[in-house]
Amino acid sequence: EEQFLTKLEALHSLFVRQQDSNNLILKGTDVLRNNWFFLFVDAMKEMKVPVYGYEALKNFRFNTARPNTHIHVSSGLDWFDARVEIEFGEQRVGITDIKKALAAKQSFVQLSDGTLGILPEEWLQRYALLFKVGEGRSDKLRLSRYHMSVIDELYENRDETEISFALDEKFERLREFKNIPEIEPSADLKPILRPYQLSGFQWLSYLNDVGWGGILADDMGLGKTVQALTMMDHYRRQNNGELKAIVICPTTLIYNWQNEIRKFTPALTYHIHHGNARSRDVAVLEQHNVIITTYGTLRSDITLLMKVLFDYIVLDESQAIKNPSSKVTKAASLLVGKNRLCMSGTPLQNNTFDIFAQMNFLNPGLLGSMEFFRNEFATPIDKFGEKDQKEHLRKLLYPFILRRTKEQVAKDLPEKTETILFCEMEKEQRKIYDAYRNSYRDKILGTIDEQGIDKSQLTILQGLMKLRQICDSPAILNEEEKFPNHSIKLDEITREIEENIGEHKALIFSQFLGMLDLIRTKLKENNIPFEYFDGSTSAADREKAVQNFQQNDDCRVFLISLKAGGVGLNLQDTITACIELELPWSPQVREQRIGRIHRLGQTAPIDVYDLVSEEGLEGRIATLLERKSALFSAVLDDTRDEVELSSAESLFS
Repeated sequence: EEQFLTKLEALHSLFVRQQDSNNLILKGTDVLRNNWFFLFVDAMKEMKVPVYGYEALKNFRFNTARPNTHIHVSSGLDWFDARVEIEFGEQRVGITDIKKALAAKQSFVQLSDGTLGILPEEWLQRYALLFKVGEGRSDKLRLSRYHMSVIDELYENRDETEISFALDEKFERLREFKNIPEIEPSADLKPILRPYQLSGFQWLSYLNDVGWGGILADDMGLGKTVQALTMMDHYRRQNNGELKAIVICPTTLIYNWQNEIRKFTPALTYHIHHGNARSRDVAVLEQHNVIITTYGTLRSDITLLMKVLFDYIVLDESQAIKNPSSKVTKAASLLVGKNRLCMSGTPLQNNTFDIFAQMNFLNPGLLGSMEFFRNEFATPIDKFGEKDQKEHLRKLLYPFILRRTKEQVAKDLPEKTETILFCEMEKEQRKIYDAYRNSYRDKILGTIDEQGIDKSQLTILQGLMKLRQICDSPAILNEEEKFPNHSIKLDEITREIEENIGEHKALIFSQFLGMLDLIRTKLKENNIPFEYFDGSTSAADREKAVQNFQQNDDCRVFLISLKAGGVGLNLQDTITACIELELPWSPQVREQRIGRIHRLGQTAPIDVYDLVSEEGLEGRIATLLERKSALFSAVLDDTRDEVELSSAESLFS
C-alpha cells in the first residue's frame, strides 16, 4: 500500500498527504492544469487500477473523453468559413460554449449532461485563436480575410484527422505575404533605393494587390517617406498617370513631404491643403496627384475631404490616431479610399492599446471590438505580461506590419554613443524637491483613501509634472511663490556646449518652455548663436530655422520643444550631439528625437546625452523606459520578454 501511495503521489508535485488518513489532496485548478487529469487517467489504466466516483464529484464531474474535433475551412469572397464539430463522447458542444470558456480563461467546457469536458493544452494552442477571432454560433465560424495569418497557421500545422480545407486561388494569393513577389520601381528610383527600401516598396505593392492596409514601422531615419512615394509613383504608372492620394501628417512634416516629392518623384503633382487661405473646392483638390494636409485640417475639413475618392490614404506619424474616441481618429476613418497606409516608427508608444485604432483604421474588424481587444489583449499584456496573449496578438499583426531597425538594415550609419549624465542636485534645489515630493505624497495618499485610485490620477500627474520641473529648475514652476533659478542641468548644458561640442552642432530638447527660456538667456549671455522653435512657431518659420541651422556654420545650437520637434525634423551632416533635458515616459518618443539626426545621410558619429537627476523621480523613469522597451519588442518583434510596469505611487518614494 505504501508503495502504491508513493507511486500515486509522484504523479503531481502539489499533492498534499494527510498523515492520519494517508489521503492525497489536490486542488481542482491543479487537476485541470496542463492536461493532468488525462495523464492521471492514462497512468491508472497502465497500472490497471480502476477509478471510481466520477458521479460523486460535486464541483468537477469530469467527462473522461478527449475532444473529438472536426473543422472544415472554406473561403468566400472576402471571408473564411469554418464549420466546427466538437464532441466529448456522446456530448456535442457548440461554438458559443467554447468561446464562453475561452473568454473566462477556462480549460474546460460545461456539457449538457452536467459534466465538464477538458480542453487539453495542445488543443488550446492549436485552436484557441481561431475561436477567439471568429464570429458565429452553432457550428460555423466566420473570419475576415484580414485573419489570413490564423488560417495560414492552421493550414501549415494541420492535423488531417481533425481539419480539412477547401480554399480557392485567392487564398494562395493571400499566402504570398510570406514570399512577396519582386517588382521593379521606376528607372529613376531604382538606383536610389537601398535593398531594404526596395523590399519595403514591394511589400506595399503586395498590400495594394490584395487590398490590405499596413503599417510601415521602420525605425526613424530609414526612409519611410521615399518608400511610400515609390509606391505612389508605381501606382500612377500602372494606372495611366492617374493617382489621387492624400497624406495626413503633423504640421512640422508638410515641407518635408513637399521636399521629398520634389527630390524623388518630381512627376507627382502635389497640393498643400493647409492654412486659412486653403481652397474649399473639391475640383481644386482633384487636380493633383497628392494632397498634403495636417491632422488638424483633416478634423476641420472632413466634410470636404469625404467627397474625394482617394486611391491612397497615408497617415504619417500615425500614432496621432492612437485614441479611438478622438475626433481626428473618427475623421480619418470617414475618408474614402481604395488603399490605406500608416507610417510610424513608434506605432506602439506606451501600451498595447495604442495599436488598436491604427489597425482598425487600416483593416476594420481584424482586432475585434474595442471591448474585446481591451479584455483579450491590452489588459492581459500590459497589466499581467501574459505571454500567450502576446503571441496571439503578434500572430494577428505580423502580416500587416513591416518593421526594420537601423541595426538590421543600415550598417553604414555612423556610430551612436548614448550617455546618461547624472546631475546631483545642489542643496537648495534638493531642498525644494524634497518639500514638494513629501507634500504630494501625503496629498496623493489622502486622495486615494477618500476617492480611490481612479479619481486620484489628476493629482498624481500634477505631482509628477512639478517634480520634473524642479529637476530642471524650480524657477520654471508656475506657482504664486517664485523660486530662484537653482539648476544643475543648466550648468551642465552650458559646460557641455562650451567644452565638448566645439565647432560641431547640437540639438537640445525640453518639454518645458520655461526651461528653454532659461537656456536661451544663458546662450545670449555667452554670445552663442542658436535657433529655436516651439509649438507656436509657424511652419514657414520652422523651415527657416532649420535651413539657417543647417547652412550657417556659426549657429551651433538648436533649442526645440518636445512636442514641436518630436516629429518632422530631418537634420544631419554636421550635428554630433543630442541633449535631452527630461527622459520621456515612452522609449519610442525618445528614439524619435534621436532619429532626427541618427539617420541615413548622417556621416559624423553621434553623441546622445540624457540629463538625469540621480535620485528620485528621474531615476525611476529610466527604469520604466527599459520595461516599456520590452513591451514594444514583445508585440512588434519576435522577443517574448515579460513586462512589468511601475506604479505611479512608487515614483514619489
